[in-house]
Amino acid sequence: MTLTASAPTSAPAPTRPRRTWVGALIGACLVALVGVSLFVGVSDVSPLSLLTGGPDSSAAYLLVASRIPRTLAAILVGASLGIAGLIMQMLVRNRFVEPGTTGVSEFATLGMLVTIVFWPGMAVVGKMGVAAVFGLVGTWVFLRVVRAVPVRQLVLVPLVGIMLGGVVGAVTTFFAYRLDLLQSLGQWAQGSFATVMQGRYEMLWVAGVMVVVAWFAADRFSVIGMGEEFATNLGLDYRRVVAVGMVIVAVITAAVLVTAGMIPFLGLVVPNVVSLIIGDNVRRSIPWVAGLGAVFVVGCDIVARVVRFPYEIPLSVIVGIVGALLFLWLLLRRRSRAH
Repeated sequence: MTLTASAPTSAPAPTRPRRTWVGALIGACLVALVGVSLFVGVSDVSPLSLLTGGPDSSAAYLLVASRIPRTLAAILVGASLGIAGLIMQMLVRNRFVEPGTTGVSEFATLGMLVTIVFWPGMAVVGKMGVAAVFGLVGTWVFLRVVRAVPVRQLVLVPLVGIMLGGVVGAVTTFFAYRLDLLQSLGQWAQGSFATVMQGRYEMLWVAGVMVVVAWFAADRFSVIGMGEEFATNLGLDYRRVVAVGMVIVAVITAAVLVTAGMIPFLGLVVPNVVSLIIGDNVRRSIPWVAGLGAVFVVGCDIVARVVRFPYEIPLSVIVGIVGALLFLWLLLRRRSRAH
């Protein structure tokens, strides 16, 4: 009897080397963009001016007081908003949601209006706390609405969130107009790092702490992404993990809002791009999402500074254009698999 060789099975795709190279590319891009960010601006801050002027020069002062804080703020905002979007997608089990498409940012902005009206002299920490509470309420409301509305198509879930955010945003704008506070509220409506300096960005480290908390709870978020019944059968306290995720999203949204304003689409596109590369494992995705989010924001901030040099346009304009295009691409790419 003659033995015939079986047909060779297809070898698994070399995903690990690809992940390694892409991770190294993200790290290299971040280092390069950080170097550019430190020396781009109207004022003359260059390696030559730092060497010739010494530590007491105006260039050294601007570097320490403005450029380094601004760059760190951009890194923290990109990393934390990317993680907030990733956690939100696990909570809702939908790849097209993030704080800006679920009404969470609008609820946090409403909280900012409340502090302006009733406690105008409140410290930044207090404003962030109030905004976080309102953002937490917004997350809870969105989750309740999604569960109550029988949404069958994947792409309709963010539309429900956008409509909810539109209602809350309209209410906020109405009261701000009646109280003549539109200009005061407008500084948070458009994201920008133009006013970020030493002493005015440190609240973003709280968002960085939330990223660490998300990393420790990453495996639990991966499990609840499979559904409540699956998580409960594995002995996981589903409601507690959801509550932790809601707090992470709310605190990150509030910290970014009081420091840099609203930045759209970042938490949506970055986790989706990472998912296309390495899959849906949350623990494995968190470093990638944080790194790619930081690259995205630092790069957009540099563009916002140089596109109309010596003037500066809001960061949210650049992020909104790039993020909207990527969002449309993701919608079209996943349309055939929507359910």
